Amino acid sequence: MLAQLSCGDLKILVGTHALIEDTVEFQNLGIAIIDEQHRFGVEQRSKLWKKSEIAPHILVMTATPIPRTLAMTLYGDLDVSVIDELPPGRKPVQTLHAMETQRSRIYAFMREQIKAGRQVFIVYPLIKESEKMDYKNLQEGYEAIIEEFKAPEYITAVVHGKQKNEDKQHDMELFASGRAHILVATSVIEVGVDVPNASVMIIESAERFGLSQLHQLRGRVGRGSEKSYCILMTGYKLSKESRQRVELMCQTNDGFELAEADLRMRGPGDIEGTSQSGLAMDLHIANLGRDSQILEDARRFAQSILDNDPLLEKPENRLLRTQLQILRTEGKEAKDYSQIS
Repeated sequence: MLAQLSCGDLKILVGTHALIEDTVEFQNLGIAIIDEQHRFGVEQRSKLWKKSEIAPHILVMTATPIPRTLAMTLYGDLDVSVIDELPPGRKPVQTLHAMETQRSRIYAFMREQIKAGRQVFIVYPLIKESEKMDYKNLQEGYEAIIEEFKAPEYITAVVHGKQKNEDKQHDMELFASGRAHILVATSVIEVGVDVPNASVMIIESAERFGLSQLHQLRGRVGRGSEKSYCILMTGYKLSKESRQRVELMCQTNDGFELAEADLRMRGPGDIEGTSQSGLAMDLHIANLGRDSQILEDARRFAQSILDNDPLLEKPENRLLRTQLQILRTEGKEAKDYSQIS
């Protein structure tokens, strides 16, 4: 396959992160499409599209753009297309926040859904108990579930990254075919899992997950025509940022809106480097989700000015030149000050 690829006989190659490896050589890579963009680092993505002497066309796809991506669309390094509607027949997922004292009610709700013929995901951030982190773990959670939901009335499957492939596939098939009522898993099910009959996603220690992950996990339900629910289970002690994330998830199903909030909370990252967060920015009056078309128009207008007058020397552009110099001076002073601090 590698030989066919390097000589140009193989025209389309579909794969995982393995495509990034040095042994994968294209004769003439024309387009690189990266799905689930947030699962790849900046260097990983750039390594893929450096596999050609002439830079290929790039398409990155995601349900929740990372802050860096939004900033790159703002600065004109990416054009963005937004699909802002659900596929026909699907209903928005209702997201709820619950704590440990409400667990018995959650179990009762699970029984109701299973009785109605639906299935349930339960996701944990850790496989085993950790001394360093006080979060719910899959091993203890699985034991608690099979004790509460006893066989043969209820069948529970389990999936995590440290299983043998055949065990993982067996349990996943058990759930996907409808023979298992509950799937206990880690975030390995974040992408690529399509079980339309699953109507409940319970995320344990939800404060442990970022907005992109939470949104992706929520996307595993609501894939059929039935009303679906995402329940975010958390501890009582939440940091300000964790509480904000949980509240945002309960307020909106819009991935772009969540990504914009992520941008405000974490910053866009280093646009010229590899950091995907940090360096918070303030657009003052613009809203990336709501005003993307205005920003796009403004960018095109600015580009047309620079095409006609690259150094802004024409009389009608003197004010722009003056303002740009002021901004550059302020930016340099701010950078110098941060280095001194």
